[in-house]
Amino acid sequence: MKKDLITISDLTKDEALSLITRARELKAMLKNGVIYQPLKGKSLAMIFAKSSTRTRVSFEVGMTQLGAHALFLSTEKTQMGRGEPICDTARVLSRYVDCVMIRTFEQSDVEDFAKFATIPVINGLTDMYHPCQVLCDLMTVQEKKDDFLNLKYAFIGDGASNMAHSWINAAATFGFELRIATPKKCMPNQALLNSARRGGAGSIIVTNDPKEAAQDADVINTDVWVSMGQEGDRNEKIKHFSGFQVDDALVGLCADDYIFLHCLPVHRGEEVSEDIFESAHSVVFDQAENRLHIQKSILLALLGVE
Repeated sequence: MKKDLITISDLTKDEALSLITRARELKAMLKNGVIYQPLKGKSLAMIFAKSSTRTRVSFEVGMTQLGAHALFLSTEKTQMGRGEPICDTARVLSRYVDCVMIRTFEQSDVEDFAKFATIPVINGLTDMYHPCQVLCDLMTVQEKKDDFLNLKYAFIGDGASNMAHSWINAAATFGFELRIATPKKCMPNQALLNSARRGGAGSIIVTNDPKEAAQDADVINTDVWVSMGQEGDRNEKIKHFSGFQVDDALVGLCADDYIFLHCLPVHRGEEVSEDIFESAHSVVFDQAENRLHIQKSILLALLGVE
């Protein structure tokens, strides 16, 4: 039976831990010059409806390093842009390639694609979830802190974003403490929150006070306040985020050895101050690097390579 990665909730705790462990092994192998190409002859179709830097490069380079091939498909330049149904595209690509990664707007598009595909499907990002990124973030925390399960996490920003939603899934899956500070107009999806609290072992707190979320946090995390596709509402949305910048005053409430995360790209001086972004506590470029290794781990797992 094929396995997809649509949200972190698709994984058991052990499966998610295994992905992170394997990613760190793959990173060490690459650093040591080990050539490892178990996916020779395999192909990945990468479907993009949204612009991308880290997702595209990490998947494409990752497939090359594993001995395989990645194919870039823009929805505008394929028959999808002319109205071909997702169900038809999914069934056709299933006969050409071994795996599909999709970066798009609607979560339902990825879910529908996975429903009709006979090959593994990876959610490379939707407006609702960004599972690969949060797995990468937790890998980075583990590198810096050894143990990432018994830490306090703070997410400061848009609680309705794909990052906040994926952090909620991660807290439920792994059982750690998560505090989300978000404006009242940007609260997380309530059904998701209820489900995570009902079925997960973690503590998930949602507040409108960034200071409450940041208190004694081991990891403080933020993202842009205006996501892709929301640019037309930028001026109105920004108004809600007064007091939500991750700055010296806010991190002063965190644990002394806190680390700062940001999935990039960043708007310096907006969701985070320049000083904090460039500080010794910031591990954002380690995060960016680790996208490569977590993508490789995901690909190997979904394609059945032990």
